Amino acid sequence: MSETKAFVPTMGALHAGHLSLIEIAKSFSSNVVVSIFVNPLQFENPDDLATYPRDLDRDIAKAREAGATEIWSPTYDEIYPGEIAPISSGDLGKKYEGVGREGHFDGVLTVVDRLFKHIAPQWAVFGEKDFQQLFIIKRWVKSHNIPVEIVAAPLIRDLDGLALSSRNVRLSREDRKAALVISRALRQATSERSIESARDRLHDVLTSEPGFTLDYAEIINEDNFEPATSSRKGRALVAGWVNGVRLLDNMPMSSKSKVVAE
Repeated sequence: MSETKAFVPTMGALHAGHLSLIEIAKSFSSNVVVSIFVNPLQFENPDDLATYPRDLDRDIAKAREAGATEIWSPTYDEIYPGEIAPISSGDLGKKYEGVGREGHFDGVLTVVDRLFKHIAPQWAVFGEKDFQQLFIIKRWVKSHNIPVEIVAAPLIRDLDGLALSSRNVRLSREDRKAALVISRALRQATSERSIESARDRLHDVLTSEPGFTLDYAEIINEDNFEPATSSRKGRALVAGWVNGVRLLDNMPMSSKSKVVAE
């Protein structure tokens, strides 16, 4: 029987959030494979692709220190050796993150499919920060009977509350102060007593910060990604920009918030 593998796909620029994925992967298998590949198919903006932080030597050292037993940093031709047939992410791939990022989730599924075929893992760990991505990958794996268990890893925050992201290094001190409106809005929204008041609070707090440009803010049902009508399995999603840097965050509705349908 071949050795089992737990897999952590990354685009490099590793931070504590990525390292937490490796820790979780180690609980499933002693053989932890980490990939480092900046996938151009999921970037709708060439400037974002060009400025994406890259430091392969640093990333390899961090991954090994965290417990990765194998690190794969493939070339573009290794992942895409011939004609590319994008995998459709369906209607959900055109909502929320997909509205202004045409083809983004198709690019995610296409690269994940290639990585799975190369590595053949039994488990693959994805963070909850990119919650829509996680949902789409889970749905795709289930609908195509792909023999990989998708493991969801909790979102990791810095001490000031900002969700960890490789793009955070592009934030100045003042930018970071503005970005903190996101976690503040999420905390306040999840303490509201109704879904409608939670949505109102989310938008009110986010739009109160002039340094933050809102893309979307919604509370969805985790089971189907439709707008939530109750707190049960509800999750607040936020995306926007601070000084040209795109930031994502989300937070489950607190069980103590007593959110009810209206």
